[in-house]
Formats: sequence, structure tokens, C-alpha cells
Amino acid sequence: MVCSVISRSTRVRASSVAVDSIAANQVIRDGETIVSAGELYEMGFFSPANSDNRYLGIWFKKIATGTVVWVANREFPLSNRSGTFKVSSQGLLLLSCCGDTVIWSSTSSKLVRYINPVAQLLDTGNFVVKDVNRTDDTNFIWQSFDYPGDTLLPGMKLGKDFVTGTNRNLTSWKSPDDPSLGQYVDYVDTNGYPQMFMRQGLDVRIRFGPWNGIRFSGLPNEMPNPIYSVEFVVNQREVYYKFELTSSVVQMLRLKWDGSIAMFHWSNRSQDWIIFAKGLMDMCSGYGLCGPYGTCNINKYPSCSCMEGFEPKRPAEWKIVDWSSGCQLKSHLDCSNGEVFRKIRGMKFPDTQHSWYNLSMTLGECEIACRKICSCTAYAKLDIRRGGSGCLLWFGELMDLKVCEESQDLYIRMPASLLTGLTVSQSGINRKIRILTIVLSIFFVLLGSFIATYTCGMKKRRSHMKGRGRRVHTIDKHYSGIEKEDLQLNFFNLPQIAKATNNFSINNKLGEGGFGPVYKGVLESGQEIAVKQLSKTSEQGYDEFYNEVVCVARLQHRNLVKLLGYCMDGDERILIYEYMPNKSLDLYLFDETRSSMLEWPQRFCIIDGIARGLLYLHQDSRFRIIHRDLKAGNILLDHDMNPKISDFGLAREFGGDQITAKTKKVVGTYGYISPEYAVHGRFSVKSDVFSFGVLVLEIVSGKKNREFSRENVNDNLLGHAWRLYTEDRCLELMSPSLLNSCIL
Repeated sequence: MVCSVISRSTRVRASSVAVDSIAANQVIRDGETIVSAGELYEMGFFSPANSDNRYLGIWFKKIATGTVVWVANREFPLSNRSGTFKVSSQGLLLLSCCGDTVIWSSTSSKLVRYINPVAQLLDTGNFVVKDVNRTDDTNFIWQSFDYPGDTLLPGMKLGKDFVTGTNRNLTSWKSPDDPSLGQYVDYVDTNGYPQMFMRQGLDVRIRFGPWNGIRFSGLPNEMPNPIYSVEFVVNQREVYYKFELTSSVVQMLRLKWDGSIAMFHWSNRSQDWIIFAKGLMDMCSGYGLCGPYGTCNINKYPSCSCMEGFEPKRPAEWKIVDWSSGCQLKSHLDCSNGEVFRKIRGMKFPDTQHSWYNLSMTLGECEIACRKICSCTAYAKLDIRRGGSGCLLWFGELMDLKVCEESQDLYIRMPASLLTGLTVSQSGINRKIRILTIVLSIFFVLLGSFIATYTCGMKKRRSHMKGRGRRVHTIDKHYSGIEKEDLQLNFFNLPQIAKATNNFSINNKLGEGGFGPVYKGVLESGQEIAVKQLSKTSEQGYDEFYNEVVCVARLQHRNLVKLLGYCMDGDERILIYEYMPNKSLDLYLFDETRSSMLEWPQRFCIIDGIARGLLYLHQDSRFRIIHRDLKAGNILLDHDMNPKISDFGLAREFGGDQITAKTKKVVGTYGYISPEYAVHGRFSVKSDVFSFGVLVLEIVSGKKNREFSRENVNDNLLGHAWRLYTEDRCLELMSPSLLNSCIL
């Protein structure tokens, strides 16, 4: 099928500079372009058809001339041809107009580590900024592939990087002639088992289903082919979808302005784009059309129906073709032994936002895991390759079911009383009973000898522990609580920590906070560590200790401090972190001598890094975390002055749909606490954003909010900043030490 409208015509009047890269501070003006080494892609200024606006973009040069694949300033078009762009000496891409007015720039958390940047347009279509002195071609300062537009090129990832916080989505153009952000977004959702969604505005329109090792379960026609290979990666560090070409053809995936999405293949014969594959758009593609437990079948009328054993939740609404209320079981589940799992075949897997998965479990282990949890409503294999592997469990109602050919088996929990005449997945049940009988016989034989051995052992243990009383119970309670989380943390014994810190020597002490003292230590391996010891006089206790262990251990991001392990011995509660040689941010901001060492580029990178870490906590991690104590003292700096958020003792985890919470006990540091939290006890992600705002003002001004004073004025730092803003004197807030290093 030929689709000529994909070749968006652009007006480019250019004279190539005949290179694929530009050096630091080399200016490219409107009318000049750079071309990739193989002349496949070109970059410069262009105007869409029927528009006089100018944009900085990348388009095909050798073939499909003028087909734009990436735009820098989508929301900030130029109205004339005065635009220029360059790479700053710190690795920032700067797009300017009318002289030195910057209208768009790239961002990077790596600026202070690179001193000789160069920007290069690669033959992949990726525009990168890298250090010319480094030979590693994967560790870029910045790359356009991290900021997709409406086009996914081969090798470009769509998904989330949990370490850097980078979130890569496709966003449609507003119209065929307007590159600004459109209504449609194609993204990978990581709540539960990752899956692909398309939304229009804030409303989810299409769900492509979870990945089954070969394709998305809602796209049964997406099969392996000789043209390109597809990869979907799920691990602790990142989740992404990408495709790579396995032939010499030119292909791209595009989300068009009208919400249609397709894989396009360039035809040399017709000199046009041809649709190679497309996302199936039909009535049943609409998300949740038939409600919970309702199934949609495009080949039936009415399209929505209830599975056997289910009935409409609101029959009157179904009669007027309103299926949104969905279906319900004819008999309720009560988590009894009489419940079985019915095998459903040929169905797009339900929404996995409320699911759990394990990559290595067998199907039998998956069923056992689901049976143990009353709220588990269904299970299935995760990967259909090589006979199948992995486990996927659903919790709560099953949403967005659709009849699809060639889909794998889904096992739905049902009361046994509803199984008359239904096909039930109880293969091998008699064999299981025989095996169970044998196992139970062996079990009872072993149980007798175990009880005798255990009784003898307990007598010895009581004798050994005599005199320690209640402390033994407390230690066991602590261990069991953390072990249940399966956090895979290192456990350090007290002698190890004492030796590493020279028996908690005062000479090793780094400082002290609300939790207790912090010491520097060196393990036998030579690794430097920070040892955080709960003070016996601290107002914080086991809850805060446990909270920090659980929170930090499950989070991985370059702008969050890394927890290496913990120690519990008697009343001792100790956390072991990576060592931050430059200590905390407040030591630099509020000390006149050290403050002069922090020039504006470093402060900018610190602000950027804190923002990335906070965005990860609020949006990109699998657990939405509200920190509740964000302040300069809780921002640690590594050897490159990269910021890392620390101290999660007061943090709270929010559920996927939870927006706000309320507490009678307000915790945190005054001066950073938001008004609604301080007065009413309401906290949310906005509470952290307020604290972040205070922190940014402190970084810019070098003044502490609570200790700020100004002659004849009673304002704190926030009030002073607001006063300057209303009087159009914002720059007066800046620390005088930044005058020589900032760009006003």
C-alpha cells in the first residue's frame, strides 16, 4: 500500500558545510547543513509545507528527500532565517535567534566531565554530542535518540532508563505542517509488567498488550520477518522496545498526527513510502471498550460479550449497548480450595498495570503462586519461546480483553461450581494427586525426626540466649521483616563495620543528622563506605531504618545514593552506603569560602541531577516515592560533583493510582515543607516539588531559606525571591560569586 502523504515536503535552502560534525563554538547558520558520512541524513533548518516557521531538524538526504525524522525546537519555532546553532564548550547544544537569544538547548548531567565536545550526525540518524578525546562511541554526552519525536528509527529505543531517568516516547505532530506536540503519545508503561500504550491527551486509546517474547499479545500478525528484527528488553536498569534492520532496506516507524501508527518501507521502484506493517485499528482496539472481564470480538455483533461463567454487571446498560461496566462472575470467589483455573485461548492478554511477573518460574510454579494469593485472578506464561517460561500474575479485575488468533493460554480463577460444561485447565490432575500422596507420606516420616531435632536444638538455643531476654525476639523480628522483601542486600556483621571505621573513631566521623552519626569506613577489599549509625537518642527508630532499607534498595538511579547493605546486632541499626567524597551540598552553598568554588555550570548540573532523581522517584520508578525531606543537607556529591538524593527514612510509597495522602504527624525540615503539608498534613509529589523549588533558590542565591534576613524586610528567602520577581529584579537574587561564570 503506497502512502505518499508520509513524505512531508519541506523547504530547505541549504549549502552543506560538507562535514558530519561541528566543533565546540562552531556556528551553523540558517542555510547551512551538516551531512552524515554516508549521506543518508542531513541536518539544518527547514520549513514545513504551508508554513514560514523555521525549525532545526534531521531529514533523509540520499533517499526520500525531505522526509523529516527529528525536530529540535518543536515548541519554539523561529519566525525568520536568523537562527544559528552551536555546541558550547561544556557540551550543550544551543539554538539561538536574533543574536544571542537562546530559544532551545539540550540538557546533560555529564557536562563537568567533558572538556572537548564535538557534535556529529551519524549514519543512523542519531545526532550526538561526545568528547573528541574519548574512543567510546556509546557514552555520549547527549544524543537525539534519547528524545524521539514522531519517528522511531532503527536502533532507537522506546521506553524508560531507570538509571538515568530518561523516558523515550513517540509524540505525534499537531498537524501535517506543524511539528509542535500533537494529541497522540505512544509509550511503554512500566506499572506492573511493561506493555505498550497509545494515549490521546490524558486518555488511553489503545493498548498493544504485553510482550510475549516474539510480539505484543494484541498484535498476532506481527511475526518475525527477513526485513527487521524486534527486541523488547525488561531488566532492572531499563525497559525498551526497538527494531534493527536485517537487510539493506530503509524503514521507520511513525506515529502520525491523526493517531495512526505504521512501519514504513522505502520503495526505490515507486520512489515512495509503502506501509509494511501497521498497528491494527478497529472497534475492538479501543481501550477497555467492554469493561472488566468483558471480551471484544470484531467478528461478532454485538462486539462485547461475557465469557462463560460470567454475566453482565449491569444488564440494563448492556441492553442499550453501554458495555463499560463490564462483567462479573456468577458466583463470587472466596479463596477456598474449591477454586480452579479455566484455560482461555485466543485472547489478547489483559491490562498488566496491576500485575506481577517473574522471568524464571515455570507454569506449574506460576499456578502455585497464584493459588496462594486470594487477590490473584489469573496467570499465564510470560514468554512463549522455546516451549514457554516465566510467570505473569494478574490482580483484581481483568481489563481490555480482546479475541485474537494465535494468542497464548490465559488461566482465569473461577469457583469450581461454575465449571459444569466448561473447559478447565486441570491437565494431569490425577497425576498430581498421586504425586502429592507420595510426597505427603515422605513428609510425615521426615516431620517426626525434624521435630525431635528441633526440640533438642531449641533447648540448646534457650540456654545460649539466656539473659538476653527480649532482645533476641527483636533481632529475629527485624531480620524476618527485611528478608520478606527479598531485597538482595549485603548483610554486614558488627565486627566488620567496627573494623572498617576504626571502632567508630571520632576521626572517621563525617557528620551527624536526625538519624545519627555518619562515619567513613574502608572495607577489607579497599572499598570506601559511609556508615550511618542509628543514635540511641534519635527520635527516629526501627520504622525509619526499615523504611530507608526498603526504599533505597529497590531504587536504582545515578542521582540517588546507593545503599550497599545493612547491619543489625542487638540494639545496633546501621546502614552502609557508597562513600561520597565531596559530602553534602549544604557544606558548599552556605560557606563563603566553598561557595565561591561552585561556579554556575556546576550548580546547573546539580539542579538538573536533583530534578532527574526526583522525576525518577515520582514517575519513572516502579514504586512512586515521596521523599518528604528534600533539602541541601540530603543532597550528596560524588567525586565529580554529581548530586545524589539521600536519607529516605521519612519517605512514603504511593500506589499507582494514589495522588495524595494525609498524616497527623508532619515530618521533614521546616523551611522546605510545603504550606498544605505543614498546615493540613496533606502531602503528595507536589510536596517534594515545593522543597525542590526552595532548594533551587538556595543554589542560585547561596543563602539558606530559614536563616535569610534582609535589612528592614521580614521576608524569608522565598518572600524575597517573590518580591524581586514582582519588581522585575530577578537577577538580584543570584549569588555574587556567579557573576563571572553565568550567562545572564
